Amino acid sequence: MTARPLTIGLLQWQVGHGGLDRWADRLEREVAFAASQGARLLVMSEYAGLEPGLGEAPDVAGELARGVAAAPAALAVARAVAQRHGVWLLPGTMPFAEGGRVVNRAPLAAPDGRIAFQDKHVMTRFEAEEWGVSPGAAPCVFATDFGRIGIAICFDVEFPALVRAQVAAQVAAGAWLVLAPACTDTPHGFSRVRIAARARAMENQCFVAVAPTVGEAPWCGALDSNHGHAAVFGPVDRGFSEDGIMAQGVTNAAQWVFTHLDPARLEAVRRDGAVRNHLSWPADPHRCAAAVFG
Repeated sequence: MTARPLTIGLLQWQVGHGGLDRWADRLEREVAFAASQGARLLVMSEYAGLEPGLGEAPDVAGELARGVAAAPAALAVARAVAQRHGVWLLPGTMPFAEGGRVVNRAPLAAPDGRIAFQDKHVMTRFEAEEWGVSPGAAPCVFATDFGRIGIAICFDVEFPALVRAQVAAQVAAGAWLVLAPACTDTPHGFSRVRIAARARAMENQCFVAVAPTVGEAPWCGALDSNHGHAAVFGPVDRGFSEDGIMAQGVTNAAQWVFTHLDPARLEAVRRDGAVRNHLSWPADPHRCAAAVFG
């Protein structure tokens, strides 16, 4: 599949409340604006799709249950909005019921109404210990109008093997862009995601785009405090900035971040960079042996 340039829009999502209708109205406005800026791929944050299930007061367990109940309707709204504006839309992750479990799932809606999903694979302590959210399906790759892309939800981007599985040039793989919707409640958490995303872009010579929740939401028990900013990272090599930062937003401000991405730049650096991280990745993990002192 031929990869093609695109303009991507990353939304720093301020968590709101008020039910499905208010969320749908806001989604319509945000997507309409991003589409008017020429963006073809729009990415919202982890758990942005939980908002239709939020009430007026914190209720951690109830928020998850109501989010699961609201997910099918929220998904239908997102599908219609993507079709109406002719964009590819990741409307934030949503909690879905799956075989008696709850998984954290990112839908990717195509302009023609098709939808595919990526589940979060590694749970944070809060998700596993307090919410009871379970690991979902393994990493997959999405065939789009602009080539193959991957999705690594928040904590997943901190694990090199998960992203490498999407970027490696194998059958049905070979993503040149990885989307990382995120939700982090402290500067430490956001820094982990940001550092990991930059590392994944460097070691795979690909683009990684982070879209976080931002701001305070005292009406929500699970997403009460949110810290971060959107950013796109690329290889740290010829033809790119010395720190690999392609674009980034203002920390903790609700805003869109737009940038143009050209996969031909990746092809050039993979072919003739100062280093060839993507090509030089070991085929098999190295075994670690104990050093012998003589």
